[in-house]
Amino acid sequence: MWRAGRHDIEVLKGEIDRSGYDVVIEADGVVRHIQLKSSFVGSKVREISVNAKLLAKPAGCVIWLEVDLHTLALKRYLWFGAGPGSGLPDIGSRVSHHSRANSAGYKPERPMHRLLSKSSFVAVSGANELIVRLFG
Repeated sequence: MWRAGRHDIEVLKGEIDRSGYDVVIEADGVVRHIQLKSSFVGSKVREISVNAKLLAKPAGCVIWLEVDLHTLALKRYLWFGAGPGSGLPDIGSRVSHHSRANSAGYKPERPMHRLLSKSSFVAVSGANELIVRLFG
């Protein structure tokens, strides 16, 4: 953002991961609550769990980063969100489950989390396009 001449930036991070976002970025008067996800290029991950509390934020979005398994270099940005100032699009009603089973082998539901498929995301050409999607 600095290279693009955008210098009025604030980055905030919640102390507890329970509000639906990982980071809040404000730039040029636009505030974005961002949930970050990641996977390796070529991984079989086809859906992620999104915290439904993100829907309550005025301009929530999800950024899914695909990284190279060996170098950890960012290879692709995937975007799920709307324009600056617009709320998060519908995340559906498919409730996710915990990734680990309890002692009985049951994976309980996570009532405040919804499954969102990779096909719901838009591939973004790079950081510059991501910035435009985030802040206009």
